Amino acid sequence: MNEHVRVAIVGGGPAGLTAAAALARRLGDGVLLIEREAETGGIPRHSDHLGYGLRDLHRFVSGPAYARRLTAAARAAGARLETGAMVTGWAGERALEVTSPRGRRVVHADAVVLATGARERPRPARHIPGDRPDGVYTTGQLQQLVHLYHRDVGRRAVVVGADLVSWSAVLTLRAAGCRPVLLATEGPHAVLRRSARVAFGVPVLTGTRVAAINGHGRVTSVDLEDPRTGRRHRVPCDTVVLTGDWIPEHELARTGGLDMDAGTRGPRVDTALATSRPGVFAAGNLLHPVDTADVAALDGRHVAGAVLAHLTGAAAGPARPAGPAAGPAGPAAPLELRCAAPLRWIAPQLIRPGGPAPVRGRLLLWCDTYRAVPHVVAVQDGRRVGAVRVPWPAAPGRVFRVPFTLVAGADPAGGPVTVALDR
Repeated sequence: MNEHVRVAIVGGGPAGLTAAAALARRLGDGVLLIEREAETGGIPRHSDHLGYGLRDLHRFVSGPAYARRLTAAARAAGARLETGAMVTGWAGERALEVTSPRGRRVVHADAVVLATGARERPRPARHIPGDRPDGVYTTGQLQQLVHLYHRDVGRRAVVVGADLVSWSAVLTLRAAGCRPVLLATEGPHAVLRRSARVAFGVPVLTGTRVAAINGHGRVTSVDLEDPRTGRRHRVPCDTVVLTGDWIPEHELARTGGLDMDAGTRGPRVDTALATSRPGVFAAGNLLHPVDTADVAALDGRHVAGAVLAHLTGAAAGPARPAGPAAGPAGPAAPLELRCAAPLRWIAPQLIRPGGPAPVRGRLLLWCDTYRAVPHVVAVQDGRRVGAVRVPWPAAPGRVFRVPFTLVAGADPAGGPVTVALDR
């Protein structure tokens, strides 16, 4: 069976739902959102604590309430939300193979938005040695067990990681009656060190890795190691929560032959969130794993404008500060953005002449070291084209944002622009 829609959105998290609501206000039921879970809402659906909606809804609500609001907004706008359906492959440039309990079909779309999100790496992917007992979870598994299935998860937990997602794990453990006794991170800096101690009395160990998980049947302890000295000590616990270490859900993007970024491991996009395939866009944590839910939602709002521009053949938003018009030979080549260590990745990766500024006028980066007041520079063809000192830190475990004006002085006809931290 074949079906045609104006826009097909893959993924029912904050980015997908927000894009669906914005597009359906213009296109009505020509917008189809496909979600593999039984309900829409994404990770916030089972993250039952406050902290959602500040940037997009200008409210401070719990994860489930946030998911319900976004779902209701998409439905009220006229979008069709199909749950329990899996996009299993491509059947053409903008044609998706969809499988569900209702059967198999091909959905042909004038535009496709990939909003498939990101996931945490489980224990096998992190190569943590030791026994194989029960009681080892990622944050998402923990939250589903506690908030969706109301299961017992233990009494004493070690959380591996010390960033914003680790904070969510601590809140979930406490809600389940499980005491978090320690947060351990291999990094030299912990986002949560002070707040974890003050709010919950949970110590944070930096420069510490999990050398082994012990237990038969159920976790009994973890062995922690200082990689610099090799010294180990054992911490008794019956639960281990592996937080952070995100990877985008990029399988559909990869099988579609989209250009992929080695840093983010998601598809490469320009400032309009357009991928290398015409009419295919991407948004949310598929592009920058992992940012907050409201930032992902703002991606969805931003990409809706680009999709509408694609459907009407118009330019996707206001022109950027620099860039020549397309010549007789066709559109000018995009300007490539790169980054240098300790910056691991940058998003978006391309600037097209005449394209819009990125979401919120920011470039997103990931930094592997801590800088309290970073000085960021942009270099093109051996020449510094921009510099800015930002008043917020660059820290492992959270996205680092810099103003897009940093690269405004770049030559559109020049070579790639490298963003780096000035020593």
